[in-house]
Amino acid sequence: MDALWRFLVTRRHQLLVDSYLHVSAVVQSLLIATVVAVIVAVLVYRSPFGSSAATAAASAILTVPSFALLGLLIPVLGLGVAPTVAALVVYALLPILRNAIIGLSSVDPAVVDAARGVGMNRWRVLAVIELPLAWPAILTGMRVSTQLIMGILALAAYAKGPGLGNVILSGLSRLGSPNAVPQALTGTVLVIVLALLLDGVFLLVGRFTTSKGLR
Repeated sequence: MDALWRFLVTRRHQLLVDSYLHVSAVVQSLLIATVVAVIVAVLVYRSPFGSSAATAAASAILTVPSFALLGLLIPVLGLGVAPTVAALVVYALLPILRNAIIGLSSVDPAVVDAARGVGMNRWRVLAVIELPLAWPAILTGMRVSTQLIMGILALAAYAKGPGLGNVILSGLSRLGSPNAVPQALTGTVLVIVLALLLDGVFLLVGRFTTSKGLR
């Protein structure tokens, strides 16, 4: 414990920077994935075949090991942030896409018909009725994706990606030295803590952005 505490004290500034970069990369990737997933869901949710095809394509991506995907992206995007964010976005798609399709498909047709009856066009119904009603499901998908890519980002250190993966990788590469285990352990624990904090933030977002009738 003394070695762990000394490491935390002496490296606190770098740990704060790496923690910020880790959260920043996750949030940015999640927002991009959410926009893409919702757009795709809007395009396909009325078609059983389209919904199945989109979900199957997103599911197929998750079968690709993260190391393999990063290896395929590096020759195209180089090292660093670009391949890392690209990998995180594609890994985050499935939970959000699946929940968005389910949420949009679950909207009561009677509500949609009533909105159409008062003169709302297709896009206004989508923006005012369907997406708000599907929002709790979409937010749940975002929470799942956040937990998923928080861990995947740690592996992106092999592609020179940002975040706490560099702390973990550096510690593991120096096993046997005095600070190796505290360093790897610190990085791992911080990833878990940040994942829990982000999940708490999403719970608060859901509480303030979802009407009481949908909670």
